[in-house]
Amino acid sequence: MRKRPTTLTSGQGSRSTGVISGFVFQLARRTAGLTQERLAESLSVDVTTLQSWESGRRPLAAMPAGDFFRLGDRLIHLGAPPSTRRHLREALEADLVLATGITAADTWIEPVVHPLATQVHRRSLTNLITWPLTGKPPSQLTEFTPKVPRRGPGTRQPHLSTEEIRRLFDHLVTVAERGRHPEDALLRRQAVYLLSFDNRPHIVDWLREEWRRAGRRLSPDGDIATLMEARSASVALASTGDESSLHDFLTVTADTTAETVNLNYWAHWIGESPGEQNSDDFMRDIDTRLWFGTRLLHHLTERLVPTSLHLPLNLHTIHALVASRPTLLTDAATIRQPLAEALDRVASAGPLTRIGHSQVTGLHYALRIAKR
Repeated sequence: MRKRPTTLTSGQGSRSTGVISGFVFQLARRTAGLTQERLAESLSVDVTTLQSWESGRRPLAAMPAGDFFRLGDRLIHLGAPPSTRRHLREALEADLVLATGITAADTWIEPVVHPLATQVHRRSLTNLITWPLTGKPPSQLTEFTPKVPRRGPGTRQPHLSTEEIRRLFDHLVTVAERGRHPEDALLRRQAVYLLSFDNRPHIVDWLREEWRRAGRRLSPDGDIATLMEARSASVALASTGDESSLHDFLTVTADTTAETVNLNYWAHWIGESPGEQNSDDFMRDIDTRLWFGTRLLHHLTERLVPTSLHLPLNLHTIHALVASRPTLLTDAATIRQPLAEALDRVASAGPLTRIGHSQVTGLHYALRIAKR
């Protein structure tokens, strides 16, 4: 029998820190050209309160919702980008994921209250969650261009302690290992993906075993949960430098209904596909014609890099995307030259697999046809 579900108001999973939202708040303030003292005066708060918001010691999530939205509006009025409220809201979601894992550590939390099980994450949210782990600023925050220099030797990214990171990853392993029921599928898959950012040797071994387990059940037209488990495991393992599982996954799923799943997932991941989703089922059911594909084509072309650990998946997806939309390269004329150059770099960097070589050849042919 499973543990009784944690409630929304009871302990683990309900607490939120402010490390991500505090840092985004700071970026918005500095982009508006405001010192801490000037903004505190404008908001009629003590400067120590503002400092605690930015450090995460006093989480913005603890604010009443109305005050939080008014705070975002005030920042925008004072010169922060119009998207500040959206970025702050998403930063709160990232904080909740981090705080849930750090607080729970190796304790199980039911999917009904777990933030990894409430929605299919997009790239923008995942990049905020992993920011303290990778040190790589999320691309959606490039519009924040601080006009006020940072004071002192403060960190240039949200910071988690070594112990906090360990607790977070231990929790991800816990939910990935124990989440074997159908209602756990999204929680489990997204936990497995995030484990690709854990470089501890025993976690790499765990990911290999996870791929073997998922790969044994993988079939071209299997259920969506198994398909996505195998995809997440192979992508995570490729992130550690082991590309063999990714090649195996693509070989099994090529030219099947899994192609539709892969395209719909990518479109959702980068934000081209409309609407929020609370399960992976939409990937099989939604008509890929509901989204155009230009944004995805640009995104993947930028990632056709010979050194990319996910090059086989990126190349495979571009090939499937162009094949599914015969007029895409004709309509998206500005991407044709960058795509041709990227394909040349990939082809000249080293030997491709037989499938990879065929995909590059096919894309070059599609480009020639589009130029006529």
